Amino acid sequence: MAPTVSAKAGDASGQNWDLMMAAALVGDANAYRTLLAELVLWLRRYYARRLPSSMTEDAVQDVLLAIHEKRHTYDPTRPFGPWLAAIARYKWIDRLRSLKADAAESLNENIGVPDHGDTVIAGSTFQQLLAELKPPQAEAIRLVKLEGCSVEEASRATGQSVSLVKVNIHRGLKRLANIVRTTGDAD
Repeated sequence: MAPTVSAKAGDASGQNWDLMMAAALVGDANAYRTLLAELVLWLRRYYARRLPSSMTEDAVQDVLLAIHEKRHTYDPTRPFGPWLAAIARYKWIDRLRSLKADAAESLNENIGVPDHGDTVIAGSTFQQLLAELKPPQAEAIRLVKLEGCSVEEASRATGQSVSLVKVNIHRGLKRLANIVRTTGDAD
């Protein structure tokens, strides 16, 4: 959708952009300088709503340069606003395309990925150790020590009394320590 540009948008001097551009085409440097100064203000507002702030000034300068380079194509019998709006829109699209191109960075194939092997082995070993316990002990340890439930929550979840959950945790941890100790001694 092309932006709408009033022929008098940003016009503080009483002249309009159509007349200033027509005068600039026949060599009026002051009219051209005034026109460009007014266009800078309009273009900053235009791009402030459409581009990241870091790109706004560059986009404004691109449009001013394009106007300067293509001013010979402007037809003074036609309104200046749509001509300006078309240039601003095309430069905006160019900026959006550059954002798309810059957004995707190739990943280094040697990127470091943490090795989760030790964690997987430890989890598997711990599951094997829990399997050595009585099921109520293993369940109490899993709920309270691994999942972070309170003793009361574990009691409700297992149907064991609070005292029994505490006893099962204590006895289960003691049994696990003995298993680890005896396994370590065998190595």
